[in-house]
Amino acid sequence: MDKPILVIPMGDAAGIGPEITVKALANKAVNEMAHLVVVGDRQVLKQALRYSQVELTINCINEPREGNFFPGVLNLIDLGNIELSQLKLGAVQAMTGKAAYEYIEVATRLCFAKKAQVLVTTAINKESLQAAKVPYIGHTEIIGALTGTKNPLTLFQVHNLRVFFLSRHVSLRQACDLVTQENLAAFIDQSVIALKRLGVTNPRLAVAGLNPHSGEHGLFGREEVEAVIPAVAAARRAGIDVEGPIGADSVFHLALKGKYDAVLSLYHDQGHIATKMVDFEKTISITIGMPFLRTSVDHGTALDIAGKGLASPVSLIEAIQLGALYAPFFKQSQ
Repeated sequence: MDKPILVIPMGDAAGIGPEITVKALANKAVNEMAHLVVVGDRQVLKQALRYSQVELTINCINEPREGNFFPGVLNLIDLGNIELSQLKLGAVQAMTGKAAYEYIEVATRLCFAKKAQVLVTTAINKESLQAAKVPYIGHTEIIGALTGTKNPLTLFQVHNLRVFFLSRHVSLRQACDLVTQENLAAFIDQSVIALKRLGVTNPRLAVAGLNPHSGEHGLFGREEVEAVIPAVAAARRAGIDVEGPIGADSVFHLALKGKYDAVLSLYHDQGHIATKMVDFEKTISITIGMPFLRTSVDHGTALDIAGKGLASPVSLIEAIQLGALYAPFFKQSQ
């Protein structure tokens, strides 16, 4: 096929996932870039088409095949796992948590079998997963378990800015403790490998400072002196084009302007704030280190507006476009 196949689990049926899915698939630009397959529930998507005022024909299929893809057609692998009469839009429910997990499971299996090249995820709800006794807190953990992948790397991209994260869902105190020379050395190596898999041939990296003014040579903290500077120096000796620590108040701006191919953020909010201040809706999460590429919206289920036709599909459209853009370049580690 001349276009990559991207598979989209529709997310939590009680949230905005079904709505942004139908709106995104009605977008001409994404259909020009990729062949799209949704894993979800037909009745829920039909309902979403009505309240979103989107016109698409749902075509139920068993798996992606050449000849399935036509303008105005939503190709769906229908799991039929939602009882529409029991669905409460905008509410946490075990039924929708269980169903969301099953959509991811099927979509992951398609990618693992190389019947699709990219997994593009919409929003799921942690409380609904918990109510359904799903033993994972999010997409990365679910897909990691299904594929036997440990320690995948998260990359955020918005416009020209790419950001990797040394740590994500831990406390700020724990995040500071994770800033060690050993962890940073491995993190720099992983980031270089990840960028090369995405087609960046000679990556230029910058490591953000942890403390104000990168610690001012130890005046405001010792992490830069004891961990960041030695790790960066060792990486440079090994031939990696990396600089740092560079103050977090300027390094993201420099990368956005093109000086660096990526910034290595030392904790969750440092990089999240930077990317989302550039463009909240177009900040996309990319997971690298699994047997296939995954892109994702970076917003939640928005239960407060579910079913009202108000949800913006911009983030999902961007996630599809980035997935299609990187699909020809992406290479999994051997």
